[in-house]
Amino acid sequence: MIFALTLVVCAASLVLMVLAGVYAYRDRLIDDPLLGVAAVVLLGTLVQLVIGLARMSSIDEGSELATFAAYLVSLPFIPLMTTFLAIKEKTRWAMGSIAVGAFAVLVMTARLQQIWNLNV
Repeated sequence: MIFALTLVVCAASLVLMVLAGVYAYRDRLIDDPLLGVAAVVLLGTLVQLVIGLARMSSIDEGSELATFAAYLVSLPFIPLMTTFLAIKEKTRWAMGSIAVGAFAVLVMTARLQQIWNLNV
């Protein structure tokens, strides 16, 4: 994994989480700035997916490999699905789901980097 990419994805997820929290507090619907940050998070997770799959042979066999692969493959779906939900659902709770999804991306990305550092 590329450490700089991990930092970018984590920072973008943090921005998305805070922005979605502010939107939920103000009872606002999804708009272009929020979609832009969600797109950056999605793009970062897709790049991580490609790089991680290409370099996955560096990780030892076992449960860490399974965890790494599961996180890697499922990570891009989180911002995609929570954003789609927010577009369809027109309530404050849609922004709450984006905030929770962004937090999940943040934690899972940090865990991917931790597994990578243990094995390389």
